[in-house]
Amino acid sequence: MLHGASRRCRAQLPLVTRETSIRTPRYVPRVTAPASFELVDVVAGPPGAPILRSITLTVPCDGILAVAGPSGSGKSTLLRLLNRLDDPTSGSISWEGRHLDEWDPTELRRRVAMVFQRAPLFPGTVRDNFRVALPDVSEDRAAHVLEHVGLPTEMIDQPADRLSGGEAQRMCFARALLTDPGVLLADEPTAALDVAARHTVEDLGLEIAESGVPLVWITHDTEQLRRLADHVVVLVDGAVTAFGHLDELDEHPDPTIRELVGAPA
Repeated sequence: MLHGASRRCRAQLPLVTRETSIRTPRYVPRVTAPASFELVDVVAGPPGAPILRSITLTVPCDGILAVAGPSGSGKSTLLRLLNRLDDPTSGSISWEGRHLDEWDPTELRRRVAMVFQRAPLFPGTVRDNFRVALPDVSEDRAAHVLEHVGLPTEMIDQPADRLSGGEAQRMCFARALLTDPGVLLADEPTAALDVAARHTVEDLGLEIAESGVPLVWITHDTEQLRRLADHVVVLVDGAVTAFGHLDELDEHPDPTIRELVGAPA
């Protein structure tokens, strides 16, 4: 049973599968939940040595989609494509029915917010960091997002470089939420944190998803994946090799997929 799914309605996703050990026809993962992103035949990376190869994927707009796969499989590249930090070399990506290149990049990044593995801090106070995202942020709005991420409101005037690792990452989640994003991308946001801070940020991710903001969350931690995921996409060698609910992927015929999602032995 998925930890996050026990508190949220799960859309019914069909299991899709492609063996990693043999070449099989490319498949198109499909979902019945409303789509947040649509990727069609997306290729990204240097010509002749693409990082992502012919990615066709529908990202559901509810709960947490965990992105799993070995190092170098293209997980971070996928996330960077979703808010146009990078552009594909071919194929198309749309969000809310519009191709990404039709969005103003600044507006897109306000609506498709991103949190990174290491919290990027700007000079000055927490308030100054908030103003990077929302220059006219009000006192009430700043207090609201601090409370949302479990930080004291008096922290607003604290120098950002004095925050602990866990506090800094939660501040970055708060900064991302200031623009009322439609989706939040998280690139291994707990990788640099200790165990206590990691669990705090995981709980925050669940709360954000429960509030109606879906997340796309990269993780190498199979225990974390099993605590958070409503849906899972597995990337291997730049290609989607599996997509579905965790309980379905636990029964995947490919042992590599089962290992990548931490399936019980």
